[in-house]
Amino acid sequence: MNSQPQDSLSIFFPAYNDWGTIASMVTLAHRVARDLTTDFEVIVVNDASPDHVGLILDELRALYPDTFKVVTHERNRGYGGALRSGFAAASKDFIFYTDGDAQYDVRELAGLWARRDNADLVNGYKIRRSDPFYRAVVGRVYHHFTSILFRLPVRDVDCDFRLIRRTVFDRVGLTVDSGLICVELMARIAQGRFRIAQVPVRHYHRMHGRSQFFNIPRVARVVWGMGGLWWRIFVTEPRRARHAAPEAKGERS
Repeated sequence: MNSQPQDSLSIFFPAYNDWGTIASMVTLAHRVARDLTTDFEVIVVNDASPDHVGLILDELRALYPDTFKVVTHERNRGYGGALRSGFAAASKDFIFYTDGDAQYDVRELAGLWARRDNADLVNGYKIRRSDPFYRAVVGRVYHHFTSILFRLPVRDVDCDFRLIRRTVFDRVGLTVDSGLICVELMARIAQGRFRIAQVPVRHYHRMHGRSQFFNIPRVARVVWGMGGLWWRIFVTEPRRARHAAPEAKGERS
């Protein structure tokens, strides 16, 4: 009797100032992945982290020589740059990513994995945000604003706990290097009419380090970049597509 081929899984974490949590995240990811599939890999993108992340990753490579990979940036490329490197390095059927700061429990990947069959993206959404009050408020405002502006069909654009079918990236190209990459990813998936499932996940207090995003200069840059991203997605790219269509038609005739 022929058995169906097993889906394979890439798990990756962007890491910056996460030396206190990244080892436990990688170890737990291996435990979780083994329960889901026999064909998996775990990847960490070290985005030129100035702390001890590099040394810890060297130890982990020796511990998991066959299933663990490290992508190292010689200079910091930002959160978006780290995600783009992770997506490019992933080689399996499905790609899961979350941050390396342990604010999400990797074991909850099992809930996303169970919903993958009829979905191109399984998007987590926070049951409750375990952050200081002001961050929770800013997060909700950010979500509602971006959801309306970019027409996003998800409950939580700011939840970096996602399982994505790798073939999505045959049609979706990402360009953003900042934290705005999550908005770009969701907007392009929505435009491509990919199938989306959503699963509630828990969110925990940060155990180590501090957020890269919740400071005024960085938020200001994200807001400024949001306008440019919206213009590119909804004005520039459709205009180019309209101009290219008659040219392509003329070449075929």
